Amino acid sequence: MAIDLPLLSQWIGREEQARDVLTAAPLAGLAATLDRDDPPPQAGDALPPLAHWLYFLPRHRQSELGPDGHARRGGFLPPVALPRRMWAGGRLEFRHPLRVGEAVVRTSQIVDVRHKSGRSGDLVFVLVRHRIENAAGLALVEEHDIVYREAARPGVEAAAGVPAPADAAWRRDVIPDDVLLFRYSALTFNGHRIHYDRRYVTAVEGYPGLVVHGPLQATLLLDLLRRALPAATVARFDFRALRPLFDTAAFRVCGRPRGDRQVSLWVADGDGFVTVDGTATLA
Repeated sequence: MAIDLPLLSQWIGREEQARDVLTAAPLAGLAATLDRDDPPPQAGDALPPLAHWLYFLPRHRQSELGPDGHARRGGFLPPVALPRRMWAGGRLEFRHPLRVGEAVVRTSQIVDVRHKSGRSGDLVFVLVRHRIENAAGLALVEEHDIVYREAARPGVEAAAGVPAPADAAWRRDVIPDDVLLFRYSALTFNGHRIHYDRRYVTAVEGYPGLVVHGPLQATLLLDLLRRALPAATVARFDFRALRPLFDTAAFRVCGRPRGDRQVSLWVADGDGFVTVDGTATLA
């Protein structure tokens, strides 16, 4: 499939702005989904890191959705003509807390569009930068990596996995059942069918099972950090997806402290390979 990079590059610099109010109900829903025993969120409480993903949700009309459950290609994001779209990773700077009850503004910009060819075919990477502001100014800067890729090719073997470290100081086993994936999709208003439609994900996209959301894995990693170091404040979080994670087996979220106020975090699948690798920097 030919990739028209000059066309896609015309989206670089495009911006959009969204406004929202940080209500308490999504936070309570996320706490329940993560199996936390938190008190009900109150006005003025600081949002836990990555909880901003519960806001500024896409609200495309049903008629505007494509066959995969995403909005049809074009609009703010470039019209990449590759069938698989995945969250490839991100980098976040937490400048000061976002708080329950605040009115906030998010400005998003397409920063870069790149084309690569790999063993599995064409890949297109789109870099989006989000800046979230509240009354006190710029609170959060996020760089979001999106990858578009070709459908699975018969006979093409997956790349070798990265073995998970064996020196975790903290770990938690998670069973990725249909309910967990559905609840996170509902909290984030994510219609992508790979996370809840088993017939679609296996028959159309060729995966062995439902795909565990990249943002859910990242959220579970920082939730593990919150459980291990409840008084810590995260100033920065970098993470990248190395391998798809499916609901075919339990997985493990792991972490360990390291020098320079940094914490290594990773998700290991049932075969012992890293699916998401992250580093949290503490204030």
